[in-house]
Amino acid sequence: MRAVVLALTVALVGKNTLPFSVPEFAPGKTYVYKYEALLLGGLPQEGLARAGIKVSSKVHLSAVTENTFMMKLMDPLLHEYAGIWPKDPFVPSTKLTSALAAQLQIPIKFEYANGVVGKVFAPVGVSPTILNLHRGILNILQLNLKKTQNIYELQEDGVQGVCRTHYVINDDTKANNIIVTKSKDLSHCQERIMKDVGLAYTERCAECTKRVKSLIETASYNYIMKPSAAGVLIAEATVEEVHQFSPFNEIHGAAQMEAKQNLTFVEIEKTPVVPIKADYLARGSLQYEFSTEILQTPMQLMKISDAPAQIIKVLKHLVENNVAMVHDDAPLKFLELIQLLRAATLENIEAIWAQFKDKPVYRRWLLDALPAVGTPVIVKFIKEKFLAGELTIPEFIQALVVALQMVTADLETIQLTASLAMHEKIATIPALREVVMLGYGSMIAKHCIAVPTCPAELLRPIHDIAAEAISKNDIPEITLALKVLGNAGHPASLKPIMKLLPGLKTAATSLPLRVQVDAILALRNIAKKEHKLVQPVALQLVLDRALHPEVRMVACIVLFESKPSVALISNLAGALKTETNMHVASFAYSHIKSLTRITAPDMASVAGAANVAIKLMSRKLDRLSFRFSRATQLDFYHTPLMIGAAGSAYMINDAATILPRAVVAKARAYLAGAAADVLEIGVRTEGIQEALLKSPAADESVDRITKIKRTLSALANWKTLPTNQPLASAYIKLLGQEVAYFNIDKTIIEEAIPMVTGPKPREQLKRALKALQEGVAFQYAKPLLASEVRRILPTAVGLPMELSLYTSAVAAASLNVKATITPPLPEEIENMTFEQLKKTDVQLQAEARPSIALQTFAVMGVNTALIQAAVMARGKVRTIVPGKLVARADILKGNYKVEALPVELPEHIADVSFETLAVVRNIEEPNAERIVPLVPEVAMEKAQTHAEYLSSEIPDETPVRAAAPFHKTLCLAVPYIEIKGCVEVHSHNAAFIRNSPLFYIIGQHSARAALTRAEGPAVERLELEVQVGPRAAERLLKQISLIDEETPEGKAFLLKLREILETEDKNVRVSSESSSSSRRSRRSRSSRGSSSSSSSSSSSSSMSSSRMSKTVTVMEPFKKFHKDRFLAPHGASKAVSSGSTASSFEALQKQANFLGNSLPPVFAVIARAVRVDHKLLGYQLAAYFDKPTARVQLVVTSIAENDNLKICADGALLSKHKVTAKVAWGQECQEYAVTAKAEAGVLGEFPAARLELEWERLPIIVTTYAKKLSKHIPMAAFQTGFRLESATNSEKEIELTAALPTQRSLNVIARIPEMTLSRMDIRLPVAVPINPDGTLSIHIDEDILSWIQKHFKEE
Repeated sequence: MRAVVLALTVALVGKNTLPFSVPEFAPGKTYVYKYEALLLGGLPQEGLARAGIKVSSKVHLSAVTENTFMMKLMDPLLHEYAGIWPKDPFVPSTKLTSALAAQLQIPIKFEYANGVVGKVFAPVGVSPTILNLHRGILNILQLNLKKTQNIYELQEDGVQGVCRTHYVINDDTKANNIIVTKSKDLSHCQERIMKDVGLAYTERCAECTKRVKSLIETASYNYIMKPSAAGVLIAEATVEEVHQFSPFNEIHGAAQMEAKQNLTFVEIEKTPVVPIKADYLARGSLQYEFSTEILQTPMQLMKISDAPAQIIKVLKHLVENNVAMVHDDAPLKFLELIQLLRAATLENIEAIWAQFKDKPVYRRWLLDALPAVGTPVIVKFIKEKFLAGELTIPEFIQALVVALQMVTADLETIQLTASLAMHEKIATIPALREVVMLGYGSMIAKHCIAVPTCPAELLRPIHDIAAEAISKNDIPEITLALKVLGNAGHPASLKPIMKLLPGLKTAATSLPLRVQVDAILALRNIAKKEHKLVQPVALQLVLDRALHPEVRMVACIVLFESKPSVALISNLAGALKTETNMHVASFAYSHIKSLTRITAPDMASVAGAANVAIKLMSRKLDRLSFRFSRATQLDFYHTPLMIGAAGSAYMINDAATILPRAVVAKARAYLAGAAADVLEIGVRTEGIQEALLKSPAADESVDRITKIKRTLSALANWKTLPTNQPLASAYIKLLGQEVAYFNIDKTIIEEAIPMVTGPKPREQLKRALKALQEGVAFQYAKPLLASEVRRILPTAVGLPMELSLYTSAVAAASLNVKATITPPLPEEIENMTFEQLKKTDVQLQAEARPSIALQTFAVMGVNTALIQAAVMARGKVRTIVPGKLVARADILKGNYKVEALPVELPEHIADVSFETLAVVRNIEEPNAERIVPLVPEVAMEKAQTHAEYLSSEIPDETPVRAAAPFHKTLCLAVPYIEIKGCVEVHSHNAAFIRNSPLFYIIGQHSARAALTRAEGPAVERLELEVQVGPRAAERLLKQISLIDEETPEGKAFLLKLREILETEDKNVRVSSESSSSSRRSRRSRSSRGSSSSSSSSSSSSSMSSSRMSKTVTVMEPFKKFHKDRFLAPHGASKAVSSGSTASSFEALQKQANFLGNSLPPVFAVIARAVRVDHKLLGYQLAAYFDKPTARVQLVVTSIAENDNLKICADGALLSKHKVTAKVAWGQECQEYAVTAKAEAGVLGEFPAARLELEWERLPIIVTTYAKKLSKHIPMAAFQTGFRLESATNSEKEIELTAALPTQRSLNVIARIPEMTLSRMDIRLPVAVPINPDGTLSIHIDEDILSWIQKHFKEE
């Protein structure tokens, strides 16, 4: 069979010469074609809205020379579409067509030989957008036909670039036609024409898109050609191109851009196409030419006639309408300002700056907007203004960091950044120079991502700086150079970095440890590009036992980030078998073990290799405590949604000290086939470590507690530390790029102390207090372009399609604060005594109105400076939370009060909406845009259902009833304070078409939250008052009393309450039995038709019960400590010890049921609503303390009349080994009660602690959920390693006992109703300093705490 197939294939491919040649256009003739192109975006299902453009015209082609031709469009017409597909018609865009008619009808010239389009020529008057439309037509003529083959594949040039193209040629002898079909896979291109914005620091996750893809692009071309005297004539050509995108798996649905072209031969004329009288300039090839697409945001189309005037207008709108609270359209207006600034020249921007730089509010808005513009002009502007002294250092750093992240990294911008980094003014400010240099490295990284062949010459200045710093042994300069090279991540930097790696170069061993670590970390970004170059170096460092352990562990991080193979990880695992340093062994083992659980697709190969390597390593390493160095990685990845997140944490410890040497935490995100290291924070304490190693804290012979004491002592004597090295350092990385780092050394501490304790802070405090007494009014607004992610791709039509995500936010706040201080503070505040402060009465009035508006846009469609047609998802969030408070502190009287006063509430305090739309607009009618909801709210819709999608047997036009919009309003009135909160929810989606995430999202969704005054008496204010000291009883609004069970009144009350509770219990039992009977009846009926289901259920039940052992393990009894004895007599049982504890606590309660009868409250808390009718509403808490009996009692009561609901908490320390507490609540604290007892003792021979919970009666809701929860206990116990045994334990008691066989292990026994759980020898991460007799191995109260108190008194 294989031989037959092979023979047929050879016969087919090796067919004789085909009887035709390539398309040719004879001289002296003009070939007239009818042309129509359509570009439509939306979802493929009918009945939903789409947006698009249609171009129609006649095309005239005539030869000028043998290989040069002219092409002219005749009667061009543009149409717009925004409607329900396919029933709504296209609308002619008359004004736009008229405006462009002159350009459209200018003939262009092109080279054409052997079916291949060469150079394209056009006058200057033809804009790039119009010329690209011509390229769309020329793209149809691109035919690489081979006369000796009829099936072949090649890389063919076209509008979108050089892409894989497959040809099939057939000869239709009956119709005397030649049929040519070619298809293009636009996902596999040798050279792809596209522009990316905001994606420079993301990594393409190839493994994430192996099975599922977020973007699929393909094109199909079909030609019918007829033989002619000159060769062949293209009779008809049709093109269908599809770009399909979904943030999720495309199986669950995707939005698509569909391009269609049709070129049909009409006739041949003798009138030639004549070029206009203008110079025809070479305008490139067939490939698409980008113009102003990058400067054009897809959310709005503006006609920019006077950029400076328009900028000032929008700027004034933003300033004037975002004062007290943020305006609804502020985020969109901020985007408009950015777009206008992108169109402005440097002179325009300088003129606007000169006009507004002295106006603080306008200045802030400009400095927030300019960096987001992202053009080289802005970087130059920021540089010039700082060097001219017009920007402060904080303003310059903020503007520059954002600008360098947003700007396109071309050679001009890189040189501009380099000149700024080397400027003498920047060099005088080390912190500023570090920021600029790090930005320089990031610019090189961005440029090399866009241009993979970027030259190593870009890094020569940094290499020269590093070489000079090494020769001078300038450690700070070496560190800076390494961090810049690490940001750049260029493979050419590997050689300079290796000179600083320990073990590889002898010179590096003399460098400080922190330099060696920075050199290794600089390899991380290089490893992402050339992992095979970095892996051998990293592995060699890890295995070199002569190196410092921290160096080896950092090299381990680099090695695993480079995604090593099975062989490399296995080599490492084998070497670790004989590793003598337990920190390195623990770090590598924990790292490999955590990698075995990784689910992210890009780490799948590493996870597999780790699973192999972990089996080669000793399991003893798994039992090492947390004091050894560790690495942890956790992740989550959901393949159907193509979304995930990962977190990594590395802790490098040192056996000699208690402080970790380094801690690093990193977060990584996955979305739509891309991955990015979102945030990384690292802290190192190398200087402190070295100082501690020289102190007695490094003594290995002492215990850990002694090390803690000596470490605290060493840190307190920081003045003796060396000044030539940093004590600690930290860095921050965003999107894999280090944006800032700082060192803390002795000099910084010495400079910081006067800033806090010197005269300047006192003066600032004095001015602040004076301003507060006079009253402070403050308004502030802060805009932010949170995201701008774009991908611009040309289509076969010649128009660009764009996928973009924008998020813009504006926050505004107004604050009014005034303080009243009685008596007034003295002029010399620093001389004020504590006694004076105690006599001060401070009242603070504050009113705030914070608000936030956020808008996010996800767009797919056409975006040009002339016309926009796109489907768009728009999300809006707006919140306004006003508040007005009055706070008062009377220190002398111990009275503290906070009042919340009524404020004017907006209509909605929170408003969230999300909608999907089809939008079309053109530059000639910018205000006449047409917007159509993507999902129409109709009762009947002819749509393709999910069943139709999967089966072709169902007719395409099946009527499907659309789901009605969901609309619901929920309101809740808050008692006492007379406030009603309402949430209004509206949702309408396309899930009726298909049950998938994308169709649930598209549509219209909104939620609004509102607060209004409810019916009833108005509330004047809400009060929270705390009274401390002897006056607490006076502040209570209602006398507190507890019923005495021994009095006749108490007995009568208890009897009546018991009757009520018994009736409630009886009703609950009847209801429970009725529902059980009903369930049994339903199960009986359903079992007749669902035997398989019941079988599965019973199987599951038996599986759970099988985990419960029927035999009870004999356990040692818990023996408590007595007051002055080590152990209780061996005959003391649990019941006796428990009973004695209970009786002693009950004795205390009988002696004084309510401490308030004989003692005043220690403090009181009153929370109440003050209404206009003066009705008491709220709660009060009183706390009592009886020192002789070590008893505490808290009573919470309602201050409303005839409301006897109380919460009582009563606790006592019966001995130094026992404590008991009881919480009761309900009517007079008599309805429900829980008693908790905790005591220390021994379990067998081991020190132990026991906690008991007992109850008489609990609320129904508690018991109901407890029973539901108990069903999951067997499974949870099995998963956590606990042994489960059935037991006849008390139904109203839970007992938890924990024992310490050693200071690093734990035994746990839990007794709950019907079962006992136990687990032995649980390993603890740290040692517990408890001796077998229950005493602590270190007297913290007499040792460390006293030392700390003494130290602070000395200071």
